[in-house]
Amino acid sequence: MKSSIPFLLALAAAGAQAAPLAADHPIIGIWRLEVPETACTETYRIRTDGTALVTSAAEVAETTFEIAARPDANGFYRTVNRIVKDNGKPDCTGQVTKPGHTINTFILFHPSGNQFLMCQAPDRRACVGPLVRVTGDWI
Repeated sequence: MKSSIPFLLALAAAGAQAAPLAADHPIIGIWRLEVPETACTETYRIRTDGTALVTSAAEVAETTFEIAARPDANGFYRTVNRIVKDNGKPDCTGQVTKPGHTINTFILFHPSGNQFLMCQAPDRRACVGPLVRVTGDWI
C-alpha cells in the first residue's frame, strides 16, 4: 500500500457545515496511522458532529466530513472530505494542505471494527493504512 498523506488528511467532509453522524457509526473515535517509511504518526479524532481534528507532524487540521451510514455491497463506506482549517505547517510528508481541499475516499473496516483502510476507490488497489482505533486515554 502506498502512502498518500494529502489523501489521508482529507479524512473528513463536504461543505463548510458538518452533518451529524449516528452516535454508533463505526468511524467515530480516535484513529492512529503509523506513516509507512517514516517515524511519523497521524491522529484523527472523528466526532459525532461530523467534524474531525487531524494531527500530522507539525500540521493541525480541522475537517468536516460526510460518510455513508452503511457500507456498499463490498463493505466500503463512501466519504467526502473537506479541510476547513489548517495551521499551515507541514504534515508527515512535508506537504502543507490548504483549507478547501476536498477529496472522496472509501473506508473499509476490518471485521473487528478496530482498524480500517482508506482507499481512493471502492477496491483495495490504492489504499493507506491500517488506521488503528485508539482506546483508553492514550490521547
